[in-house]
Amino acid sequence: MIPLRDSTPSRSVPVITWLIVAANTAVFLFQLMMDNAQLEWFINNFAFIPASWQSYPFWFVITLFTSMFMHGGWLHFISNMWILIIFGDNVEDRMGPVKYLVFYLLGGLAAGLMQFAVAPMSTIPTLGASGAIAGVMGAYIVLFPQARVDTLVPLIFFFRHVNVPAWIYLGFWFVTQLFSGVMALGQVAVGGVAWWAHIGGFAFGALGYRFFTKPRPKPEYEYPVYYQ
Repeated sequence: MIPLRDSTPSRSVPVITWLIVAANTAVFLFQLMMDNAQLEWFINNFAFIPASWQSYPFWFVITLFTSMFMHGGWLHFISNMWILIIFGDNVEDRMGPVKYLVFYLLGGLAAGLMQFAVAPMSTIPTLGASGAIAGVMGAYIVLFPQARVDTLVPLIFFFRHVNVPAWIYLGFWFVTQLFSGVMALGQVAVGGVAWWAHIGGFAFGALGYRFFTKPRPKPEYEYPVYYQ
């Protein structure tokens, strides 16, 4: 399912969400300017490689963060940024810009550590913002479960437009990640999707959002009031 928009308007300008998009865009354009040898060096040094904890523990931690701003191609980059734009503004609105930024980075950290826990000896570079964005999605499903998400559902020869509750769209997404992650356990790693990073990020967002959200403003009146 391809999301088009959600039904919940943001009450403030999502400054941090747009800055994160800008940072990802800058890094992606920087990658595009590299030749193959330079790109290989860049990925090997700044993407997250689980097995590097043995030889370079400090850089292991650094790459948990640098890898969040790297992408493997146009589809990877555009799909991640689109999802972030759709769901990030509302989560930022509820958290405030500073807490939202911390939450986003910690979501990416949780995603990387989950991937590490599943495959600690993997030498395959892991990169992308999807783990951190999964944290945003996890917070959204709890904060705005009744919001609606306009989606395009690909059928055999055409797309069907469907409007579904956010909890169904995001819940279905999470179930597919969990199913794919379980099916991938024990298989020989040859690259592909870091399913467990998505799962770890989403779980962090759904469970940890409460430590970052601002309390809802209290109504001006405690009881119903009629105006005339």
